Amino acid sequence: MATVTVARARLATGAVAVAVATTVLAAGAVPAGAVPAGAGDAAAGSAWTRAEARFAPPAAFIPSPAVTYDMALVPAASWIEVVQRSVEGGRTTVTLRVKGMKAGHAYGVHVHQKPCAAKPEAAGGHYQHRVDPVQPSKDPAYVNAKNEVWLDFTAGTDGSGKATARHDWGFRPGQAASVVLHDEPGGAGDRAACFTVPFAALPENQKSGGAWGV
Repeated sequence: MATVTVARARLATGAVAVAVATTVLAAGAVPAGAVPAGAGDAAAGSAWTRAEARFAPPAAFIPSPAVTYDMALVPAASWIEVVQRSVEGGRTTVTLRVKGMKAGHAYGVHVHQKPCAAKPEAAGGHYQHRVDPVQPSKDPAYVNAKNEVWLDFTAGTDGSGKATARHDWGFRPGQAASVVLHDEPGGAGDRAACFTVPFAALPENQKSGGAWGV
């Protein structure tokens, strides 16, 4: 059985749809035609999510799920795509692609806990596999690329960039909701932009031993 959700939105930048999100949860055999093109990895016991959008400022007349707070680093109408693939047992791959960024700039990118909003801090802190009991989290034992999802990249001369993160664990339901672009790589930096992403968690009975790769 597969669950498929698709959302689309438009901005006042033209007639082209600028936001698309697709989530597939495959709890068993997937019926023919139920999985969108490109979601072939959503086999039984897996989850597949793809979201893309063009950035817009918080005060845009028609809002976008991709919000830029620093248009010198993340210009309006620049593009982002995030793809998540999780398989039974919790192994997860997250891939980021962007276009239209500031050429040559190094960005820090992390999965955050909450959806984006007009204020940069709305996305909350980094998603952590092992949650730091002290919040906001600053301890390097928790704030690192193994315990969090880091997708740092340096934009090429054409403004494009990409990054991939792989982990042996998956997301807890409802606790990973966005990707934040920071103005510098590493574990901190000011928030330059945010993209709301419907990250998927596998059903409880598909986790390895009832846990996420612990």
